Amino acid sequence: MQNEPPDNQSEKLQPSSDDRSVVTIAVLPNFQKNIRDLGKRYRNILADLQTVIQDLEAGNFVGDWIPGVAENYIVYKVRIKNSNIQKGKSAGYRLIYQVESQTSVLLLTMYSKSDREDITTGEIREILSEFYGSSEG
Repeated sequence: MQNEPPDNQSEKLQPSSDDRSVVTIAVLPNFQKNIRDLGKRYRNILADLQTVIQDLEAGNFVGDWIPGVAENYIVYKVRIKNSNIQKGKSAGYRLIYQVESQTSVLLLTMYSKSDREDITTGEIREILSEFYGSSEG
């Protein structure tokens, strides 16, 4: 996995130094369900997620770019420490999000590394397709 999207897309995504606007974060129903389900086992999930949310709101698109999702989608995966298990980021959560524009981020899904090893690009495409398919119709 690479850290940055291709140059032709990264130029569009980096906020300029004079752009102080806050990034709007939208949450998919799928993401809300993930948080609710994980929250039943991990009481600190919202606190663990807060630092990443603050980074995203500030326009810092953290994590690793996921290539091959689709040509028009810029999707990242972020490792987040699970403070309930005391094992570090590698055993923590994975947050998948899409950068829609310099000022808009869409939280797609989140899972615990102990529940599943990885998410496929096909699964991410399916989540995006369900969302954009339902929002267009």
